[in-house]
Amino acid sequence: MTDFNTAAARVLRCETSEKPTHTGMPPEARGAVLDDAHVGDIRGALGTLKAGDIAPRETWRHRLTTFLAILGPGLIVMVGDNDAGAFSTYTQAGQNYGTSLLWTLAMLVPVLYVNQEMVLRLGAVTGVGHARLILERFGRFWGAFSVIDLFILNALTIVTEFIGVSLGLDYLGMPKTWGVAASALLIIAAVSTGEFRRFERFALTLVVGSLILIPIFFMAHPSWTSMAHDFVVPRLPKGSVLADVMLLIIAIVGTTVAPWQLFFQQSYVIDKRITPRFIRYERADLVLGIVIVVAGAAAMMAFCAAAFRGTPEFGQFQDAGTVAAGLARHIGPVAGVFFAIALIDASLIGAAAVSLSTAYAVGDVLSVRHSLHRGPQHAKLFYGVYFSLIAGAAGLVLIPGAPLGLLTNAVQTLAGVLLPSATVFLLLLCNDEAVLGPWVNSRRVNIFTTLVIGILVTLSVILTAAVLFPSITGEQIAGILASGALLALVGTVIALVFGKPRRGGLADPCFKQRWRMPPLPTLAPLRLSPMNRLWMTVLRGYLLIAIVMVIVRVAQMAAGNHSG
Repeated sequence: MTDFNTAAARVLRCETSEKPTHTGMPPEARGAVLDDAHVGDIRGALGTLKAGDIAPRETWRHRLTTFLAILGPGLIVMVGDNDAGAFSTYTQAGQNYGTSLLWTLAMLVPVLYVNQEMVLRLGAVTGVGHARLILERFGRFWGAFSVIDLFILNALTIVTEFIGVSLGLDYLGMPKTWGVAASALLIIAAVSTGEFRRFERFALTLVVGSLILIPIFFMAHPSWTSMAHDFVVPRLPKGSVLADVMLLIIAIVGTTVAPWQLFFQQSYVIDKRITPRFIRYERADLVLGIVIVVAGAAAMMAFCAAAFRGTPEFGQFQDAGTVAAGLARHIGPVAGVFFAIALIDASLIGAAAVSLSTAYAVGDVLSVRHSLHRGPQHAKLFYGVYFSLIAGAAGLVLIPGAPLGLLTNAVQTLAGVLLPSATVFLLLLCNDEAVLGPWVNSRRVNIFTTLVIGILVTLSVILTAAVLFPSITGEQIAGILASGALLALVGTVIALVFGKPRRGGLADPCFKQRWRMPPLPTLAPLRLSPMNRLWMTVLRGYLLIAIVMVIVRVAQMAAGNHSG
């Protein structure tokens, strides 16, 4: 209790000691922001905070109103992650293997928090998007690579979102063409008002809509005992093929920890005008989002396990549409309808968030206006990218005979290939003192993230190998996994032994709350250690080889489908 009171006293002293500038803005509002629309009042869906608000939060009511005003980025990025692809992955796990893979969700919770906490910290402290920081600190190659690969991967991902919309519409008996077109127009209209608050209210409405999965869970009457056991005790399904299970686990990791999340949350925090003063509230927002996304994923695994166990469909997953039909047969018609509605809801928020992450990244790198506080007429390129992605994806889904299955496979593979590189840059940026100053990572976070990167690289190699060499055996996968685990352990030990203690956490709280990254041109050049340079070279080589091999494999699959 004494520590809490001491911390509260420091924050109070810090807040009351600051004075607004002559512009009405607190000192922390200055910095490297690229679009002046990113500076000003926080106009959230559930409240407003004035730019010059430095009043102490002395009561729970005041803290609650502050939290409600900040609420949004963490919820939207996390619930947006439970999109159409996630619905397919989690329901496949439940229908084919019961609740035996629930433990993967528990293991991903700390990964989700650490990754997303780093990007929200980058956004609040720097005022500059993820893609622009990579460009400025690591050079043109990596800057261009980060935007181009994000654009391609996100464009394919948005196609899968509209596949989800079409599956939901088919089950509900609604016309596919008109339904997909109306969905695209709705997503476009939601961002086109020039009012950040209106989009956030739209997105939070979809977040609330995602909770429709919970009634299905209770209708299915899953075993709470089995769920609790499988959530905390890792095991592989009995009698399963190791290669199939490992690929599904990798898919769960890939759909839960996706590259677009990093770019979206950092830019969205900036666009919402959240500054270091409110980082603790944004962390709480993130935690709430993680709770909802894990609860939704666990619910899907559990009600599919309960619905299909002991039926001919168990172990025979096809797609989310057949899941809805199966839920209707084995639980009740209402369950099928609720699932179809939840699938459409998830696809809409996923399409909106993924498209925004791309538009933000392009605006960042090209230094053009990129804010939801502006209307389309005042940020033409930003909205042009967003509109093109939505319209193109919706149109592709409506083309008869389009290779949608091939596109879905390409999304999963590219996500697996690119995720480790995104995490590497995130870790390097969060250790760049010129960028984060007193907000740099602690040694503990660095050690954990190094371990995560090692695991992600291993899973990426397995996924790439499985796509390129479909005949890969379970023993070969186990060998890659063991080798990767050993390398991850070695990397973690090196980080533990040679990592330097960080000074950021020791900085005065008042100083940390006021500190923001200086303008980009004034930053000292980034100096990478010889070891970091070596790993960056290896990473570049791996990415180039893997992407070329994936393109060749996808082309071969497309040619095979065409000849067939």
